[in-house]
Amino acid sequence: MKIFAENRRAKFDYDIKENFDAGMVLSGAEVKSVKAGNVSLEGAYVSVAANSVNLINCHIGPYKYAPSKKYNPTQSRRLLLKKNEINQLLGKEKGLTIIPLQIYQGRRGLIKIKIGLGKARKKTDKREYIKKRDSKKEIKEVMR
Repeated sequence: MKIFAENRRAKFDYDIKENFDAGMVLSGAEVKSVKAGNVSLEGAYVSVAANSVNLINCHIGPYKYAPSKKYNPTQSRRLLLKKNEINQLLGKEKGLTIIPLQIYQGRRGLIKIKIGLGKARKKTDKREYIKKRDSKKEIKEVMR
């Protein structure tokens, strides 16, 4: 599984409760651009409507060999989920945020995205997270 982009800040800013894997609707030039590593999840988020799930503000740069001149790199892109997964997201969305975690290559070369359902951490929670992480590092160093 090759990872093309990862949202490292998401695990620090949010307490991820549940993960979902979704397909992405992309054009051919966008697929080639993602596989070339020209993608960023910084500032991206997921919106859920009654029948569709959209990835908003994800930057996929233009493929340098594509002839299109009117290309918006941050356009909204449709995500492919099953109906019961969309219903789960709609049912649990109250007070929770849906964050894109990583874009990776799934089976048969398809581009997939892992989204997480999480709750935002407060500043004090972030401090506790940092303390726990540092203490785990110290314990590992002592154990060596």
